[in-house]
Amino acid sequence: MRGKWWAGLVLICTALLAAGSAARAQQPRKIPRLGYLAAVSASADAPRLEAFRRGLRDLGYVEGQNILIVYRHESQDLQRLPALADELVRMDIDVLVAVTTNAAQAAARTTKTVPIVFMGVTDPIATGLAESLARPGGNSTGITNVAAILTGKRLEILKETLPGIQRVAVLWDPRAPGSVPQWEASQVPAGKLDLQLYSMEAGRPESYANAFKEAVKSRSGAFWVTLNPVANSNQKLIAELAVEHRLPSICARGDYAENGCLMAYGPGYGNEGKDGARYVDRILKGAKPADLPIEQPTKFELLVNLQTAKRLGVTIPRAVLNRADKVIQ
Repeated sequence: MRGKWWAGLVLICTALLAAGSAARAQQPRKIPRLGYLAAVSASADAPRLEAFRRGLRDLGYVEGQNILIVYRHESQDLQRLPALADELVRMDIDVLVAVTTNAAQAAARTTKTVPIVFMGVTDPIATGLAESLARPGGNSTGITNVAAILTGKRLEILKETLPGIQRVAVLWDPRAPGSVPQWEASQVPAGKLDLQLYSMEAGRPESYANAFKEAVKSRSGAFWVTLNPVANSNQKLIAELAVEHRLPSICARGDYAENGCLMAYGPGYGNEGKDGARYVDRILKGAKPADLPIEQPTKFELLVNLQTAKRLGVTIPRAVLNRADKVIQ
């Protein structure tokens, strides 16, 4: 009798354990949730965002199924970025993706615990986002666009295309932390190329028309545009004003050339977006931002817009055309 009682007890315990295991197995796994904060318009961010989504899909993440993303784009009032970052953090997100230096700084000031992956940042060390590229040290890491480092190369291409120019206007935004180092970094290479620079400060789209008029008055023969949130969201306006004032331009991203800039040289959005997705994947799998080195792009593309060249009456040298990764006819 005792043996039967003991066997029955063992059978009951085994059944209870099995039921508990089954219940645990049936509990749904938490779906990762991302916050995506971009200090740029949704249309201007579209190429990078599509590359980011494609990168996630390549890594096995299907939006709406095994990963959720909440988006916030702001290009009109950048003072709202901290509030938007706080709104995203309160949604119990696992990773906060920040696009541009403005958004990354707002994110970093909002949370010291939620991992931050940034894209489109010019100088993460100078802007306080990281202690070093090799060991960021905090809760932020990601990809820098090396926009300031490439200023000299852009001026070289501009001088090669327009060998007679003496003065170049620089459209930059003194309120944008990513724009300032680009303006500052252009001083030395300009001197080496015997180019004088004209400061074309403009932080609002309404200021662009007057900025172009003043650039012409200063006898500028061309201009280049720093990467900054306001300019990024108003590429077509800038391109049309450039043609109206007969100023050839070189810009820092391929989409600027697609939208009418004469030339563009810099890293492509495709690689940046896919790299951002790779960082997110590593963090979701347990990596800490403090230990993930910040990466710099190694591939750059030169685009030439021959439609704009025709409108400006500019002939692009064959040597420049031969080096172009893409020529817009």
